Amino acid sequence: MLLGRVASAISVLMYVSYIAQIASNLSGQKGNPVQPLVAAINASLWVAYGWNAPKRDWPIIVANAPGIVLGLATAITCF
Repeated sequence: MLLGRVASAISVLMYVSYIAQIASNLSGQKGNPVQPLVAAINASLWVAYGWNAPKRDWPIIVANAPGIVLGLATAITCF
C-alpha cells in the first residue's frame, strides 16, 4: 500500500534528521539527550514488535532500525 511506503520513508527521514543534531553536538553546541534517547527506545520497541510478529513485519523493522542507531548516537554525543 502506498500509504505504508510513504510512512516508512518518512520514518527513516525522521531518524536521519538526527545527523544534523549529532554534528551540532560534536561541534560544541550540545542538545538535550532526552528526546533522542526516548526515540531510540521507541524505535527499539517497534523493531522488537516487527521481529516478533507471527510473520516478520519488515517495513516496521526497516523503518525503525535507523532510529535505534541514530537516536543513541545523538543522545551519546549530547554529553
